[in-house]
Amino acid sequence: MKKKIQSIFFAIAAIIWASAAIGQSPMDTKYSFSDCQGSLKPYPVEVQNANAPDSLIPVYISHVGRHGARYPASSANCLKMRDALRHADSLGTITPLGRKLLDLTDDVIAASHNRWGALDSLGQAEQRAIASRMFATFPELFKSGLVNAISSYSPRSMMSMFSFVHQLDRLNNKLTFVTSTGRLNSPLMRPFDIDQDYLEFRRDDVWKPAYTEYFESACPITALNRVLGHDYPYGDTDKARDLALTEYYVVAGLEAMEMESQMQTYFTVEEANALWSCFNLRQYLQRTATTVSAVPADIASQLVMDIITKTDAAIGGSNPAVVDLRFGHAETVMPLASLLRLPGCYYMTNYFDTVAQHWKDFYVVPMAANVQFIVFKAAKSGRYYVRTDLNEQPVTLLPNDKRIYVPWTEARNYMMRCLPLIMQE
Repeated sequence: MKKKIQSIFFAIAAIIWASAAIGQSPMDTKYSFSDCQGSLKPYPVEVQNANAPDSLIPVYISHVGRHGARYPASSANCLKMRDALRHADSLGTITPLGRKLLDLTDDVIAASHNRWGALDSLGQAEQRAIASRMFATFPELFKSGLVNAISSYSPRSMMSMFSFVHQLDRLNNKLTFVTSTGRLNSPLMRPFDIDQDYLEFRRDDVWKPAYTEYFESACPITALNRVLGHDYPYGDTDKARDLALTEYYVVAGLEAMEMESQMQTYFTVEEANALWSCFNLRQYLQRTATTVSAVPADIASQLVMDIITKTDAAIGGSNPAVVDLRFGHAETVMPLASLLRLPGCYYMTNYFDTVAQHWKDFYVVPMAANVQFIVFKAAKSGRYYVRTDLNEQPVTLLPNDKRIYVPWTEARNYMMRCLPLIMQE
């Protein structure tokens, strides 16, 4: 017995030693290359909406969505990566893999010319598919009536809205549509542009110390060395890490612009996870409620009030819309999901190396991400219930409550309590 215990002890010790020897951390993640695309990941293709019990009749839907898949948001990262690769070429340090990445970067720049940030055909297809599933799952809502839709002034959000409503119109042209786009919708769709507390939060870099500490310990440059060469003059380690994240961003965004994924070509799965975790942490700190600040989530307060007000009006008969659609950005959905503390969207910790285990941008905000509040009326009692869906999958709304269908009065009270005190008065 004693020898058996000793054998187990030495086996465990060997595993611990081996893990330490290759630099593994107990917080390392093993997500797939697809998931490591993070918030650049296209929307899931195989989605099946949940059917409600026959005793509940759908009467209204409130939808908040991110724009669909797009070309890179700007040329900055691609140009930065191309400059580094060209510099490596001129110095003679570039590797064969680096030349391949240079060609790929040139292809991305050429394909995105005059299209930076624009919704592509995949993004349009994502929105059409979500609209089609909504129509098929809740046919009672789409026999006739008004569909109201708003978007931010961003062309990709605007085109997402039009792709969505165009599909609904194709399915039933007896519906009435009212659409609105532009800066007048910024308080709801782009509060990160105008909220003064949030602008101050970003200006003062409140989030940065926590991010920098993790970034400096977790961001690998091994993948970068394989393209630029080990003798490439980075200047300092911080610049090397920053460029490593640039390489990640360029490669991770390929599928969103309908190019073949190259994640496996340029990264090991360990490198992909480590680079993704840095990108993920930055979004977590900048766009959700954390122990650093509640401000990034509080900017969704007006949006939550709009959802509550329009739902009340729909139930009371003063909102003629059967569906209210809103189209914004990842930066719109992340604060909303965090403020409402939806499962997987809200995580409080002082140990930021654990974030990647509990808050995952590819789960919260893939391209075309959405939060839907589906209101039902009970056939017998006439009471109203609401189901909350994240990316078309039901999630619980109330903490420590497993119910998927919650009386609207309870859901409303909870949503009101999530708001900053000044808005509850």
